[in-house]
Amino acid sequence: MASKNLHDSSLLPLPDTAQTLMALMHAQSEVARLSEREQLFSSLLVSVNAVLWAFNWETRQVLYVSPAYERIFGRTTASLLSDYNEWRDSIYPDDLDYAERSLAEVLVKGAVEDREYRIINADGQVRWISDKCFINRQAEPGQPLIIVGIAEDITEKKRTEAELQRLATTDVLTQSSNRRHFFECAQREFAQARKQGVPLAFLLLDIDDFKVINDTYGHPQGDTVLQQIAESGRHALRRGDVFGRIGGEEFAAVFPGCAPDMAMQVAERLQRQIQQLSFSHDNQTFGITVSQGLTNLTEEDESLDRLFARADAAMYEAKRQGKNRIICA
Repeated sequence: MASKNLHDSSLLPLPDTAQTLMALMHAQSEVARLSEREQLFSSLLVSVNAVLWAFNWETRQVLYVSPAYERIFGRTTASLLSDYNEWRDSIYPDDLDYAERSLAEVLVKGAVEDREYRIINADGQVRWISDKCFINRQAEPGQPLIIVGIAEDITEKKRTEAELQRLATTDVLTQSSNRRHFFECAQREFAQARKQGVPLAFLLLDIDDFKVINDTYGHPQGDTVLQQIAESGRHALRRGDVFGRIGGEEFAAVFPGCAPDMAMQVAERLQRQIQQLSFSHDNQTFGITVSQGLTNLTEEDESLDRLFARADAAMYEAKRQGKNRIICA
């Protein structure tokens, strides 16, 4: 039986150079794997349409911001990483105090998820941002206080919400407040006036002989009349007054903080403006008039309904007295 060769290389340990080569090959494979993961992660960050960020609260330094920052804010990530004030300077001035206060609340709450504020991007466009932020509660004592967050552009959502709100509160034909919204606003002003002891006036307006206008000139022309009444209201009333269409040809207004003599002046200004309106149909020109009922808040008025009832009675008294006039009750 042949003896085993003690110098058989299969029985000897690998030389150091071979072990090193194998280690290098393994390391290269691991580096390649990590690089692939890093590239995948980077690709994900680029594709996410939200700004991921990390902020050192104590040093006021932005530690990280994702690529979406440049798309949404229109500024370079490098500028923000070098100067935290880049973020402050981009915030809409009226919202800056809220944005900073709500960021500080995360120190107490641990998370703030309802932050919404406006920014002005590099192109001068106003954009709405939803910026949620969180604090790392697992940080060891003595470690930096890091806040992380995610900011999304919600401008389109805000536009949709505003449009839905407009449709819910606006009379489609005249673009003034609809009945429900008018009385909601009127009730709020009534409660405020009662609480503060300040004057308030309530006005009802009805177009005289509106059925005749529709029957003679057609409903499209009647719609034009309604639109022009609403336009006259927007021009004649004061800033802060509430005005709306509450019925077919009936409009109403509330004048907050308006003393009786001033309320009458506003009603008379509206009356004159409406009297100056002129309409044309099939080479015929016609004008319109309105009857108005005006009343003012008294100590006995415990509800808005009482003002409405008095103004309504005064308006019908104006009709009985010949129309085209204002009766104050």
